[in-house]
Amino acid sequence: MNMELSRRQFLKTAGAGVAATTLGAMGFGAIEEAYASTIKPFRLVNTTEVRNTCTYCSVACGILIFSKGNLAKGEKADITHIEGDSDHPTNRGTLCPKGAALLDIVKSATRLKEPMIRRAGSDKFEKISWNEALDKIARAMKTDRDANFIAKNQDGVTVNRWLTTGFLAASATTNETAFATYKVVRSTGILAFDNQARV
Repeated sequence: MNMELSRRQFLKTAGAGVAATTLGAMGFGAIEEAYASTIKPFRLVNTTEVRNTCTYCSVACGILIFSKGNLAKGEKADITHIEGDSDHPTNRGTLCPKGAALLDIVKSATRLKEPMIRRAGSDKFEKISWNEALDKIARAMKTDRDANFIAKNQDGVTVNRWLTTGFLAASATTNETAFATYKVVRSTGILAFDNQARV
């Protein structure tokens, strides 16, 4: 085969060959493999996504909680990432500094994970079960209500008031939860009912 090359074409071809062999000799031959090996795997692979509400203030921003571990298989779910919910109408994916630090707060060594009680005469708190804590709260409320409930006022008008106990509700809830909480608290006769949003 007879191939005619001009001096210019010969220099271009030779220059390209020298450049290619030089890059290969310097280790750039497998650049794609080297680049791919430096890319971190996507951290949310094989995680479960759950929508929730940030509990810090009355804004009630939407958050997405990602966890690893299949509860159906008996594994313990571990929260690995928390971010703002971009589909939430309140915050549209943004979070304040406290909301952005939720993962650190969840994983904090000083975070309480069970009820604590300081018994009469004791100088320290001790852990108790949720059943014991809820039973103690229910018993204290029932005792106080039975002793201080006002069914009728001085004129004989039914008022059904319980003035010795108050209730402070969290505002980082849905409207439905807030409505149900309000109805339950008012049904007991409690008048001192306030919300975290106003405090």
